[in-house]
Amino acid sequence: MTSERDPDTVNLRLILVSGKTQDFIFSPNDSATEIAQHVFENWPAGWEEESVSSPSILRLIFQGRFLHGNVTLGALKLPPGRTTVMHLVARETLPEPNSHAVEEEVEFDSFQRPLHSTPWQTMHINLRHLHCRLA
Repeated sequence: MTSERDPDTVNLRLILVSGKTQDFIFSPNDSATEIAQHVFENWPAGWEEESVSSPSILRLIFQGRFLHGNVTLGALKLPPGRTTVMHLVARETLPEPNSHAVEEEVEFDSFQRPLHSTPWQTMHINLRHLHCRLA
């Protein structure tokens, strides 16, 4: 993990389910597992209520999808030197890649609420809308 902000770093703004945020600076070579470990070891002072017992249950969500442990920030082609927003959640296991068909068409009512969707699609849609409002 890097400590200075320069064009070769990625600034991550991590958002907890509670809505609390914290910025961290990483290298494009850092993986999701390394990020979780760093955040766990440097748990922000304002996040005490959300503390976890192990870094292995911390999961990153980017653009509505869980990042598996070996995925690096560079592989996501994140813009260096700019802030990228991700969600940080505590979860024991991850769904298998492509195990949920979140890409299928979802019909919306006039208030942009899904008419008939699975809980996974609803979470995906809600995270996408939250990300858009925060960006």
